Amino acid sequence: MSVRKDDPLAGLDEVHWASLEHAYGPAEDVPDLLRALASESADERDKAGHELYSNIFHQGSRYEATAHAVPFLAALAAAPQIQDRADIVHLLSAIAIGYDEAYLPNGVDIEGWRAGIEQMRTADPEEELRRFDQWVAEAADEGERRVRAMRRAMYDHDEYLRSAEAELGAYDAVRATVPTLRDLLGDPDPQIQAAAAYTLGWFPEEATGTLPALRQLLEPGVVSGVAANAIISAGLLSGHALVPRFRAFLAGEDPLLRYASAIALARLDVTDTDVLDVLETAAVQPPEDSEPRIRHLHGNLRGFATITLAAIEERTHPRLLGAMLDGLALSSGPDAFPTAEAVLQHVFGQPRSGPLPPFAELTEPQQRAVRTLAEMGDDTWRWGNFMLLLSAWGLPSQQAECRTYAGLD
Repeated sequence: MSVRKDDPLAGLDEVHWASLEHAYGPAEDVPDLLRALASESADERDKAGHELYSNIFHQGSRYEATAHAVPFLAALAAAPQIQDRADIVHLLSAIAIGYDEAYLPNGVDIEGWRAGIEQMRTADPEEELRRFDQWVAEAADEGERRVRAMRRAMYDHDEYLRSAEAELGAYDAVRATVPTLRDLLGDPDPQIQAAAAYTLGWFPEEATGTLPALRQLLEPGVVSGVAANAIISAGLLSGHALVPRFRAFLAGEDPLLRYASAIALARLDVTDTDVLDVLETAAVQPPEDSEPRIRHLHGNLRGFATITLAAIEERTHPRLLGAMLDGLALSSGPDAFPTAEAVLQHVFGQPRSGPLPPFAELTEPQQRAVRTLAEMGDDTWRWGNFMLLLSAWGLPSQQAECRTYAGLD
């Protein structure tokens, strides 16, 4: 995609925004919000950014208008006279994939995503409803049946398909700006370099051109935070040719680059002792992040190390669970959610219907995991998200009940 840096919003009024929809109806407000991103006023820019996150990216959802805003956002990000350009790049990343925890630690399965959309397009809505009915009938108890029945009542195949197509359309719109994002890797501002490096990691179909561009950020003298984002993105893009470079960083003295390299190497199925040592240490005591920060998993370095460990085959490396549980015990609040989910999936497999068997019948790793979860602090247990997570695996969703189940006081 080519952009005009002299007038990044050229053509903005040629889009019929009133005919496009976002979270709150017609997207007539989007042009003024895009213009406000170019304002000299920091307050105006900040307000416009928040409103765009609310209307074209409402709680992770994307809409018809979202993709149409993308070329203008990319042009603003590429224009040197615009301020807060790194924030605009991060908005583009959010528009492309939503929340990145859904794709970590393995990256975007774009082939599966596209195939899923195509399957939805050819599905028989009546057959989908029959599958929902069967799913409701298979509920383990009345409470679960009610939850499933509510989801069945809310299902609208056409609306579901429109939403899914809008998300993929937004992704492809950002994908079209990849040449611009690659150019931003050479920007003099490290924050913009890091934002672009982070964002480029979500487009595996563009890996052939992106990996050489990321490689340029792995040279001596590059800011650690920039190089760390580039390393992780190169791993997500299956950059096997860069393994020797990652190994050099792994043996180096910079703790942030050692961490990023261990993450990338594990993603590439390189899981020898040197890699595991760094990941296990980071799950307990992650390196101190620096500006620009590692953006993956919202900067939750301990959580990222833990979910990376959870993706490694335990039978090959039976030592991993201890570090994962230590990392979980040291986590709190929303930062604990991805770690808890990774641990649950690691010891129990996929979410299950119905309650778990008696605690004594669990395996020893499962018992250790349940006890660790039960002993999490109030700053974690007060979140409904955490309780829903436990319920998905059949665990008691109230702390007192969970402690009783685990045989704790």
